Amino acid sequence: MNIISWNGTEPENPLVPGDATERDSVKIVNALFTGLVEYDPNTAEPRTAVAKSIDSADSRVYRITLHPGWTFHDGTPVTAASFVDAWNYTAYGPNGMQGAEYLSHIQGYEATQSGSTDRLSGLKVIDDSVFEVTLSAPFSAFVTQLGYAAFFPLPRSFFTDRKAFEAHPVGNGPFGFESHTPGENIVLRRYDAYAGARKPHVDGVEFRFYRMLEDAYADVVANKLDYLDFVPADALDGGRYKQELAGRYVSKPYMGVQSISFPLYDPRFRDPRLRQAISMAIDRQFVIDKAFDGDKMLPDGLVPPIVPGYGGNASGDLCTYQPEKAKELFDASGFQGPIELTSNDDSANQVWIEAACTTITAALGVEARYAPVPTFGEFRKLINEQKITTIFRSGWVADYPSIENFLNPIFRTGAAVNGSGYSNPEVDALLAKADAAPTEQEGWELYRQAEKLILQDMPAIPLWYQKVESGWSTRTRNVTVTPLLQLDLFDVTLED
Repeated sequence: MNIISWNGTEPENPLVPGDATERDSVKIVNALFTGLVEYDPNTAEPRTAVAKSIDSADSRVYRITLHPGWTFHDGTPVTAASFVDAWNYTAYGPNGMQGAEYLSHIQGYEATQSGSTDRLSGLKVIDDSVFEVTLSAPFSAFVTQLGYAAFFPLPRSFFTDRKAFEAHPVGNGPFGFESHTPGENIVLRRYDAYAGARKPHVDGVEFRFYRMLEDAYADVVANKLDYLDFVPADALDGGRYKQELAGRYVSKPYMGVQSISFPLYDPRFRDPRLRQAISMAIDRQFVIDKAFDGDKMLPDGLVPPIVPGYGGNASGDLCTYQPEKAKELFDASGFQGPIELTSNDDSANQVWIEAACTTITAALGVEARYAPVPTFGEFRKLINEQKITTIFRSGWVADYPSIENFLNPIFRTGAAVNGSGYSNPEVDALLAKADAAPTEQEGWELYRQAEKLILQDMPAIPLWYQKVESGWSTRTRNVTVTPLLQLDLFDVTLED
């Protein structure tokens, strides 16, 4: 069979769209489901998919009409209720969905989160093909947001037997679920009744799980794996991957930023001078050269340049290497070492973290060291439960193409991915004002102001803007890596 193999890791949660927030889950869910909106594979511009039209006169009340003919993989129709029921389920606090926060702009969200009702008051089914969404306040980025996994529809079968759905997910996307071997792979098959305008050429996708990125890289070099998201650090060294994958690799910017974050609920990290000091103690160019053969971009804020709304120079000198100023701020903070940086244990992270620790130690005169957690699952659990007690690897790949997505989900008080516990009422007020701007473009300047305030607080230290170095087998053709770091599964082909 013409099935493309793609590296990944075992999903953190079952493949319920509202609970899929980490990258390797999202890419599988994106193959299983299609939302109201999809993103252009080259520009990431949003365009309608299941939606025929999305109309609003005030960026607060939206009337959404669906295209006819869309079905789930079990043959049942995709209706307005498929979206409304899914969103209600995700927003209902007792269900514990990690993506619930993405629905927070919809009227009635607080009541559903608290569990006092299981229905968002801002959702109304008009008929099978039309529903209405009322937001609690105007949100100009709402249409752009609708292509993200938390807004995907769910079939009736999910609500009658969630456990059965988790064992065999049923979506409406280009590929249907075939099998899951825990720790090994998830296999999807092309859904030939898919109603989207674009159809995939491959027969299926195998998401193959690797503990070590180096093993996945070795397999793609040997043509045992068809597509690799990231080339590992040791293959970047000296540009080795360019020889070993000659004619079958790409290096290009995507909408991502690498960072490290502080557990602000730990009193040792509450002084912003400490956080600023560590930022200016990192020689980013040294780390990029050492770990990535120079193939990343120095940051000037939290938002990469290719993201709509980027303003530039949000961090001033806080993301530049200034060891003397860093030492002065560090000494004033009174922090007692050592400084530990934590990640899940793999060699790709180890190389750059140890390089960063080298420059921190040299600049501050206090030992900085790598303190890994054995698995990604354990690492995420510590962050989610606010039990991490060291500086930790963080970062962001855009869910959807907007400056808003790099700020609200991470830095607003109580936000879905606010793993540091950061809270600043002034930032919250600016973000709320930006959300309510009459148009998306008019909100950008307010988001930029919020970004600058966040960087002064430095709950997260931007290290570099991401470039993806991806590779593929000799039989893989027509590879498009999107600005959202997804392989375009519609364009890609395989040759025997």
